[in-house]
Amino acid sequence: MTFPALVRRARRVRALYAELEKRRDGRPWSGAELAQGFVGDVGDLMKLVMAKEGRRRARNVDAALAHELADCLWSVLILADVYGVDLEKAFVRTMAGLERRLSRKRSVER
Repeated sequence: MTFPALVRRARRVRALYAELEKRRDGRPWSGAELAQGFVGDVGDLMKLVMAKEGRRRARNVDAALAHELADCLWSVLILADVYGVDLEKAFVRTMAGLERRLSRKRSVER
């Protein structure tokens, strides 16, 4: 699946959640509430990472870890969408900057 296809899929799921939130709460979640949900997902992810490292118990840890990583990716895609960030361009730009910085550090250390 291409990156734009992932974004479209995430938006479709977000629209379904927004409908549910409107019925339940009278309005869809705000950006801040979506970010709070992401923080919860990151907490769940951390528990699964600890389980993967043998520091906690979890059932079906590999499947649960894959699910939680996908949840986190969905949150990042939606937060970028809500706040008007072109995540694909930002990712490419950020990785290029990191690669340049790390390459320079590596050259200096040699």
